[in-house]
Parts: sequence; C-alpha cells; structure tokens
Amino acid sequence: MSSPAVLRLSDVKKGFAAPEGGRVDVLDVERLELAAGEQVALRGSSGAGKTTLLHIVAGIVKPDSGVVEVAGSDIAQLSEAARDRWRAKHIGYIYQSFHLLQGFSALENVALAMKFGGAVDLARAKELLEQVGLGSRLDYKPRQLSIGQQQRVAVARALANQPQLVLADEPTGNLDREHADAALELILSLCRSSGAALLLVSHDERVVARFSRVIDLTALNRRAAAGARA
Repeated sequence: MSSPAVLRLSDVKKGFAAPEGGRVDVLDVERLELAAGEQVALRGSSGAGKTTLLHIVAGIVKPDSGVVEVAGSDIAQLSEAARDRWRAKHIGYIYQSFHLLQGFSALENVALAMKFGGAVDLARAKELLEQVGLGSRLDYKPRQLSIGQQQRVAVARALANQPQLVLADEPTGNLDREHADAALELILSLCRSSGAALLLVSHDERVVARFSRVIDLTALNRRAAAGARA
C-alpha cells in the first residue's frame, strides 16, 4: 500500500465460553490492513464473525491474542478504559440500529460524542448536521425524526471527532432501497472528504458493489472458513 496503514490486524484470535461449558473459537484472522483514507467492504453473512471482528477493531472487545493496531497504537495492549478513550478519539462507529440517545436532540447526540473525545465543538457539530441535511432539525429528538434522518445523525456522530477510521456495521440494513442508497452515498462521500478510512460490513451485494476493494469475511476469518468446510 502506498499510504500508511491506519488499521493493521495480525494473528488475531478470539473465543468465548459456551453456555453448556467449554469454549467456542469464533475469530482467527491472520492479517488485515487498511491504508489511510481507503474504503473497504467486508462481505459478511451471519456467523462469519462480523460483530466480533468490528468490536475487536473498535476496542469494545479485547482479543485473546494478536495485534490490533489502530492509528499507530496496538489497542490490544491497552486497558478497557484506555481503549474507550482511544476509540472516542480515533474511531467512528456507525451501528445498524443507530444507538442514538432518545432523550437528547440531534445536536446533543453529536456533541456528546465530542465530549467523549475530549472537547465539544458546537460549531462543528452543527456543520456536520448541516452536511447531512439536518440543519433545520438540530433540536429534534430521535423519535421526531424519520429512520433515514436518524441514520444521518448517526453518520454525523461517527465523524464528530474527525476519526482516522470509520466502522460501519450493516449501516443500510434498516432502510428501504431509496434511503439505503442515499445513506451509503453520504457515508462514502463524508469519509472521502474527511480523509477517514472506512471499513463497512454488509451482506447486501448492492452495497458491496460500490467498493473497489471487497473482502469475503468467511475467507478472512479462518475459523469461519474451517466451519464452512466441515
């Protein structure tokens, strides 16, 4: 890659205790890299390890072993509190179900993300909401917004702290086709203009087709590949 890697995974493994006892290995990734500003789609079906992988990259979950380097730091070596701080400053996360705080306005939802990152910049928060077409709805709470508008608030929030890496987990999964297309274009264009790398997971082939680099998550995750062969 010509640009430095903003994300580098090496020999990352993760398993969980099974309810009936024993242990279930769910993730085994030998290598994954994203260059600064690169946009990559992970084609992921249910059971391929999608959520576990994104949570490890975001520092929500700690791997059992391996290197998870984000923006130059191996977050696998950090404490939970340190990972939370690193995520707030360097990673934006767009969830399928948005995860907006229902008691807060659109502006407050974006500003709160900034607070976790260290400094609130209301002017930038307003600018982001204007960029996603919600400049006239700054004081609207999530229940007063359409599903598509809530997704746009979630996109603005993910970019609030000017992250080097944006993770998107099935970001169009709850939208109809028209709104899904608009949301995807918004995510791609805003990440491009801000210089953030984008790692997007989707099972929707129409979404995946918009990316020049596509990785099959089943092939990437050696545990899922082994299960598919069994």
